[in-house]
Amino acid sequence: MFAAMCVIWGIPYFLIRVAVGEISPAMLVFARTGIGALILMPIVLARGGLRGIRGKWIPLLAFAAAEIGGPWIFLSTAEQHISSSLAALLISSVPLVGLGVAPLFGNRERMGPVAIAGLAVGLVGVVAIVGLDLRASGVTALLQMAVVVVGYALGPAILSRYLTGVPSVSVTGISLAVCAVAYAPLAATHWPQAMPSAAVLASVAVLAVVCTAAAFLLFFALIAEIGPVRSTVITYVNPAVAALAGITILRETFTVGMGIGFVLVLAGSFLATRRRTAPTTGTDRGAPASSP
Repeated sequence: MFAAMCVIWGIPYFLIRVAVGEISPAMLVFARTGIGALILMPIVLARGGLRGIRGKWIPLLAFAAAEIGGPWIFLSTAEQHISSSLAALLISSVPLVGLGVAPLFGNRERMGPVAIAGLAVGLVGVVAIVGLDLRASGVTALLQMAVVVVGYALGPAILSRYLTGVPSVSVTGISLAVCAVAYAPLAATHWPQAMPSAAVLASVAVLAVVCTAAAFLLFFALIAEIGPVRSTVITYVNPAVAALAGITILRETFTVGMGIGFVLVLAGSFLATRRRTAPTTGTDRGAPASSP
């Protein structure tokens, strides 16, 4: 699941960059959430998923805003001015922010020194992959990426703390539907004047079906398996995937730094996400949810 999410959420940076070249960020978010909702909401309704949301609408709306509504519009807008590799580099700080966010939501998941060292190693690897060029067209794009990072760190924490009893398909489908309705008026005012190219239409389709509807279901399963903090470590491998996409699709040059960085990313991700054996002596002290 971890490997699949690394790939599935590594390619959106490239796809978003392609899409916003012809359509507005608001239109892209509306199309992505709308198509995803059309795929998942029939399943939610067939399973009576709306009944399971009773009493949890506030955290569900908070999750939708933190994980989808806010980050997607800011990410799409920022990528009009910065490269997809730089966007991926900035988002790689999500696990570090997640470490500070998790305790605020009562998460008892403990990360030892080895796991924290893994986060540091992974960050060094990300820097090596994308290089040290942090230039952007302005401070605005960097601030927008900061909002994305905080949102992506808050989303898993809200999910783990308040929505554990709600089926993942219900959380995903309803969140996408809410965001689609919220962005519909804005998208209507930014409707493209001409039919987008085939490349843009394909990018939107992959973003909606693979990187949204299917990806969220897989991501929730990953959170249940390794916890909300460790699950965000996929953001370390995502830049590597983004770099590889640039090499194979845009024919960018493969550097030694990219090769070394990719190894460091994999090593850091392993250290940060590895399971720790719970103590077997004495009474059970309650191991973290991500431990066996």
